[in-house]
Amino acid sequence: MAGFADQADDLVDMQVIPFPAITLVIDLGDGVVVNDVTGSVVAGMAPGVVRGHGRAIECLQIRLSPVVAHRVLGSPADLSGIVITLEDLWGRAGLRMQEQLRAASSWAARFAIAEEALEGRYELGRAVDPEVAYLWQRMVTNRGRVRVEALAESVGWSRTRMWSRFNDQIGLGPKRAAQLIRFDNAAHRLATGESAATVAAETGYADQSHLNREVMSFTGITPTAIAAAPWLAVDEVAWAGTGTPR
Repeated sequence: MAGFADQADDLVDMQVIPFPAITLVIDLGDGVVVNDVTGSVVAGMAPGVVRGHGRAIECLQIRLSPVVAHRVLGSPADLSGIVITLEDLWGRAGLRMQEQLRAASSWAARFAIAEEALEGRYELGRAVDPEVAYLWQRMVTNRGRVRVEALAESVGWSRTRMWSRFNDQIGLGPKRAAQLIRFDNAAHRLATGESAATVAAETGYADQSHLNREVMSFTGITPTAIAAAPWLAVDEVAWAGTGTPR
């Protein structure tokens, strides 16, 4: 979880770079607009370019691993590449959570409210298959540099069965999910100032042209533009430390 506040009256218009997680943006201010959807929203993983804008923005952003999101939100397959409101997803409970967060007096209190709500839904939700959870973790650990056929063999599934179960429970096919994880690693390295040639060579791309094509397929912009993306620059502050919440 991370809290964002921008009290300036200037319009903020920002492309959200795809991330290997389901994202909840809970509006605590005067109205965040994400892909023309106003208010608290849930954004599925890639494909699809996501843009957010508004004035005097105040919001709580929550990133959920798709393995966790399956239990908390339902099947991520239903959320792939779309943006919907939290009310559409959770009904009155979503509105109640938003009201409680707005009424809280501190970010610490907001984090606690959100954590309690998510834990309650997690306990009641249905877990992904242990094989699917294992496959996702293998992809994350190896930063997307995996062979899909070898993954299927590692859990004793056929390629067809793995593809079907993984897509149903994660929301992307295994090949695309691995590409997204690899892209995320490359994008953050580009944002630190590393050259596209170096990033391509060290993150599993055949060459710089391959990196360029994949960046364009996920974002519609070039690696040079990715390197200057403000959303990525925020990550090291808002999400400091791998796996570290708040």
